Amino acid sequence: MTKEAAKTARKPAPKPTNRRAGARASASSKPLPPSNRAERAAERRGAIIEAAMDEFIARGFAATRLDDIAKRAGVAKGTIYLHFKDKESMFEELIRTAIVPMITRLWGTPPRPGASVRDMVEGFAKTFIEEVATTRRGDLVRLIVAEGPRFPEVADFYYREVVSRGLAGMRALIELGIARGEIKQKNLAQFPQIMVAPALIAVIWQSLFSRHAPLDALEMFRVHLDLIFGERRTT
Repeated sequence: MTKEAAKTARKPAPKPTNRRAGARASASSKPLPPSNRAERAAERRGAIIEAAMDEFIARGFAATRLDDIAKRAGVAKGTIYLHFKDKESMFEELIRTAIVPMITRLWGTPPRPGASVRDMVEGFAKTFIEEVATTRRGDLVRLIVAEGPRFPEVADFYYREVVSRGLAGMRALIELGIARGEIKQKNLAQFPQIMVAPALIAVIWQSLFSRHAPLDALEMFRVHLDLIFGERRTT
């Protein structure tokens, strides 16, 4: 036997490879497709917004720190900066996702055929009380009322995205009521704030005084509408 043949005889046979394991390792090292990356990014963004709402409501706008939001969301602080440039932009996104869609739904839906203006205003009140005054959205509104003067940029954003649209929608309803003869006080169109005042009172009352004197906000709104439209006739 030659030396080369002896070396070949002593050389151990190659170990069988696990093709499935190799395939799995290869697959796991591949980057996620764009669709999966977008889904993961959307999930992280949603978790950050949810954590931001919890922190803003618990601590107030001024005292909330990005570190606390990141900890609650379960992400690194640097991840927040991939989605938001600062705390103000995060709060704006919170308003944009939590409140603006409701305002769009309220004023973007055409009125029911045959519905009176009073019915439409009462429908607005019912939705606002159920979806804002008694929910965490109401906490955000109260936060803006409390800290808006110290952070005018946040208050300005809320006015543009929410208040101005709500007032424009209510003014249009008032003008329709005047044209139909349902509303006698024609100057009311200049002050749509009067029509929605009970809604804001309900938001503030809920957090400050409800434990002392629970408020039936919807019934209060109906009494308010009686003052504007006249008492509803009963048969």
